[in-house]
Amino acid sequence: MKYLPLLLLLFQCMYVHGQNRRSLLAPQSDDVIHIRINQLGYIPAEKKVAILFSQKPIRKKIRLLDAETGATVFETRPTELNAPGWGFNHYYEWDFSSVRKPGTYAVSVAGTPLPSPSFRIGDDAYGHHQEDLLGFMRQQRCGYNPFLDLVCHARDGRTMFGPMPDSTYIDASGGWHDAGDQLKYLITTSYATAHMLLAYELYPDRFGDQVNALGQPGPNGIPDVLDEAKWGLDWIHKLHPAPDQLFHQIADDRDHIGWKMPDEDPSDYGWGKNSYRVVYFATGEPQGLSQYKSQATGLANLAGRSAAAMALAARIWRNQLQDKAYADQCLRAAQSLYQLGKDREGYQQGNSYGAPYRYNEDTWADDMEWGAAELYKTTRDRTYILEAMGYARQAADVSWMPLDTAEHYRYYPFVNIGHYALYNSVGTAFRDTLAGYYRAGIEHCIRRSQTNSFGIGVPFIWCSNNLATALITQILLYEKMTGDKRYHDFMLAQRDWLWGRNPWGTSMFTGIPAAGEYPLDVHTSIWAKTHQIVPGGLIDGPIYTKIWKSLRGLELTQPDEFEAFQNDFVRYHDDIGDYSTNEPTMDGTAGALLMMAHWGKKAN
Repeated sequence: MKYLPLLLLLFQCMYVHGQNRRSLLAPQSDDVIHIRINQLGYIPAEKKVAILFSQKPIRKKIRLLDAETGATVFETRPTELNAPGWGFNHYYEWDFSSVRKPGTYAVSVAGTPLPSPSFRIGDDAYGHHQEDLLGFMRQQRCGYNPFLDLVCHARDGRTMFGPMPDSTYIDASGGWHDAGDQLKYLITTSYATAHMLLAYELYPDRFGDQVNALGQPGPNGIPDVLDEAKWGLDWIHKLHPAPDQLFHQIADDRDHIGWKMPDEDPSDYGWGKNSYRVVYFATGEPQGLSQYKSQATGLANLAGRSAAAMALAARIWRNQLQDKAYADQCLRAAQSLYQLGKDREGYQQGNSYGAPYRYNEDTWADDMEWGAAELYKTTRDRTYILEAMGYARQAADVSWMPLDTAEHYRYYPFVNIGHYALYNSVGTAFRDTLAGYYRAGIEHCIRRSQTNSFGIGVPFIWCSNNLATALITQILLYEKMTGDKRYHDFMLAQRDWLWGRNPWGTSMFTGIPAAGEYPLDVHTSIWAKTHQIVPGGLIDGPIYTKIWKSLRGLELTQPDEFEAFQNDFVRYHDDIGDYSTNEPTMDGTAGALLMMAHWGKKAN
């Protein structure tokens, strides 16, 4: 036993990222037992369950080890699961919830030398990783990018489909690059901005002040989450220059021509390379400049949730930051955006050019509900309450949750925050209705979770990790609304999936935990051009194998380190060539912020 701490240290070194970091993790025989845990760790009072799987039955006891001393602190046999597995013959769960003592631990199979990666049990297990997510958002900034310390796309852009002549210049600089590419969408920016503001409103003590408004080191007296949200707010203001005008997208898939630094963008939209990019005006009608056309029926999805973001901002800048001028500007924008949504009910989708892939959002009542509910809380004008209730009834429990497949971003945002925003402003009967909408969706996911050994409740469509964080967020908001904790353990299983309790044993966030297994070879130009790891980015996540095999232009660039864990049902690759599973997204990262703040430590 005296040599066990050395073995633990050796194993941790094996998990440090390098060219062949996973070669030692591949199964050598059918006797190998694979251990999957939440690499970040566990809150002492919460449920703690590891998943183990093997081709042969597991007859041995499982041990929880103190990672510092090597001592066994808990030991028992695992329980075999009856749910279908993905590629292995036997799956087990091992519950060590009774261990609550803070410390650093690892899970080991009796008689085998190598344990799981080490992890924390303690109220500090989640550290300040919410700040890492904000760091990833700063890396996505367009205009001045503090991670790269450069200015890009300063000529955004020239209009199409607007009331002004085509190719008219407007200032659409700023905002965030959407994902590994360098497009910018109001579809995703409106949600990312509003979600960050809600996370701050719910957990203000979790966010510190380490950077200035430009994202450069040094405090400025404003929490960094609000600096980042304001980067989105300022861009939305630019896209809404008049009460009856709204722009919704900068650039299109002509961007997708290879890896590039954002200040040396060779994309050409008709005005030369590294020059002006197209800015699409939101008409509420089908759009497209080439072969592929969007489907669109109105503006209310974009206008409604942009109004929600602006109404949230008006409260925060007025009450917390004492900035009346900016608060008033945001309130005026919230009111005009909401009115624009009322006047043009329906949805605006993303535009593509040379490829069929686009954001296919086709819901909007949830966004108008959210906008109306936030406007009521900001203005106390009861007209907004009546309208929010009407939109809530239209939105109801419509979501991706009952479905095993859906078009890309069809039910966006993936959680209807409008129900939560409205809840405390209505009477008991309508509160029950809103809570029932949330319960209906969660129950669908629970039924799906019973069909696999990992207890994961989302369908594996594109951006499945976004669905997982949305499901977690919906349960957290449901608990805040009702005090009902019946879904809490189910929620923890979804959280643990994201941090390593999955077939591949990997975190789904870049660079976290630093000594663990995480996405490295991600589908981004920043990684391709600089090989710098940017912690905090949520990758798209696993998809159905049948979808993966159908995608165009997808080619792995190196042997698959996870080949032993791929199967006919679902797959994930840490490979820069896999844009479907290994691309970190701006809105996915922002959409995980509330979840991370919930478990994160208070700011120093």
